[in-house]
Amino acid sequence: MPQHAAKAKDWLMTIPSLHPVRALLFAFCMVLLAVPAAWAQQVPQSSEQIKLSFAPVAKRAMPAVVNIYTRKVVRTAQPLSPLFNDPFFRHFFGDRMPMGIPEDRIQRSLGSGVIVNGDGLVVTNHHVVAGSDEITVVLSDRREFEAQLVGSDERTDLAVLRINTRGETLPVLPIGDSDQLEVGDLVLAIGNPFGVGQTVTSGIVSAVARTSIGVGDFRSFIQTDAAINPGNSGGALVDMNGNLVGINTAIYTRNGGSNGIGFAIPTPMVKAVIAGITEDGKVVRPWLGATGQDITSEMVSALDLKRPMGVLINGLYPGGPAEKAGMQVGDVVVAVNGREISDPESLRFRLATLPVGEDAALTVLRQGRERVLQVKLVAPPDNPPRDMTEIKGRNPFSGTVVANLNPALAEELGLQTIEQGVIITRIARGTVAARLQFRPGDIILRINDAPVNTVADLRRALSTARDAWKITMRREGEVFSLTVGG
Repeated sequence: MPQHAAKAKDWLMTIPSLHPVRALLFAFCMVLLAVPAAWAQQVPQSSEQIKLSFAPVAKRAMPAVVNIYTRKVVRTAQPLSPLFNDPFFRHFFGDRMPMGIPEDRIQRSLGSGVIVNGDGLVVTNHHVVAGSDEITVVLSDRREFEAQLVGSDERTDLAVLRINTRGETLPVLPIGDSDQLEVGDLVLAIGNPFGVGQTVTSGIVSAVARTSIGVGDFRSFIQTDAAINPGNSGGALVDMNGNLVGINTAIYTRNGGSNGIGFAIPTPMVKAVIAGITEDGKVVRPWLGATGQDITSEMVSALDLKRPMGVLINGLYPGGPAEKAGMQVGDVVVAVNGREISDPESLRFRLATLPVGEDAALTVLRQGRERVLQVKLVAPPDNPPRDMTEIKGRNPFSGTVVANLNPALAEELGLQTIEQGVIITRIARGTVAARLQFRPGDIILRINDAPVNTVADLRRALSTARDAWKITMRREGEVFSLTVGG
């Protein structure tokens, strides 16, 4: 026992044993005497402990993180006179403004990437390389390589590049399992912020499965306070084992710099996109054939739930995978392959990380009872045939391109719908349809009270000239009608 502790004990013994204060004082002193020992366990006890750092992790990871420079030729033409920039002239001339001789302008951008295969396969963000004419990859040892775009997936903001290593094996960052991350775990962000060169920043996992971030179509991001700045896009988020757990993709910022809120794409999605692009040349995602909605606190008791959780199924595609597996409208999906589901975005994310051709175990609650449905994962069918058609002539839809909406087309357009019918896919500027403010994504339901189920129905309805047209459409879930002419 330390000398000061022994003296305190001797002093306490001078108090009569039956004195009511003695026991209390003894306990209090023992607590105070234990505090320095607890502190000693937290304070470094040697020079080796003082020197502990992230250096070993950074040293292993940095060689596999690259800088990416892109070059794009943009052809522009300036007005013949500054007067034509005046809004008055633009109001009358629009896109037909008299322009000068076209000039080529070089547009450059920068970002980061991660080597995931020793033969030169690099993953980065789609927005880093989108539209580029030339892509240059610079390794941490300053060697430069021209890169070819293998494939890109705008909906997840991921792209895959390949560089010719001339037989050399490059350093690789192992892909870890981001599902094992917990809030509070230490992570490193590695990239090329502002083009200053390769940089490492540290932080913690601030949140996981962030689905409310408006970046990409499949949202379940890792949030971190490790500093991520412009140029870090496509770089690595690394755990303390030196494994890749995310691709840095976005930040929340008011001034263009880091405010401590950055987001990374988790590795299950990264692996799914890499596999799809390298094996099939494109990403094919499973189709569930069902739609669902968030569960609010007001719905909890009616659904016999303990808390707002999961996805309430409100629609099934006839003959789709969900219906074949036995799913019913009113079921609540709470997990996919044992991974908890909190909302429709997390359900879409989990399904999108799984390969077509396998089965998925969907845990659902039905009337308060839990059951597991085995759903066969299939690609969205391109049926009925799209029959893509450009509409011309004297009618309200002149200038549009329409198609039969099917699951494959809905997936390509990023639509969360199981609806069938005729959809507007494109509208030419300056046409009748553009002036009527129709939009791509509008679904045509009826023309002059006649149902429109196929493109053939629409062509037939438009084949007869009329003075007035009564049109019923659906836009973003809302049905509206308008009358043109008359």
